[in-house]
Amino acid sequence: QVQLVESGGGLAQTGGSLRLSCTASGGTFSNYTMAWFRQAPGQEHEVVASVSWSGTTTYYSDSVKGRFAISRDNTKNTVYLQMNSLLPEVHANYYCTATESSGTFVHTSAANYAYWGHGTQVTVSA
Repeated sequence: QVQLVESGGGLAQTGGSLRLSCTASGGTFSNYTMAWFRQAPGQEHEVVASVSWSGTTTYYSDSVKGRFAISRDNTKNTVYLQMNSLLPEVHANYYCTATESSGTFVHTSAANYAYWGHGTQVTVSA
């Protein structure tokens, strides 16, 4: 069973950048499709981005496309989310998630991801 630990959240200004990291342990990292979800207070989990086990296939929600970039380093068991041109928004927790997959298809539903980190909070000030 894989364990996921996020880092890199915090406070940023509108237009600024943050990079989130998620390090996995307890499993073979390259066996997993990885994704970042976020959840604002009172809202459902929303997929932000996902990446296939090899890194060759990615998905971005329309709200972040062109501003965020997901990547992974299988030698470091780590997935990243580079967030640029941040928009003012209420704080949200960003979660690193994983699902076992050997294909190139990337899931976008929270129900497809069995493993979740504890989350890291991101706040963007106006």
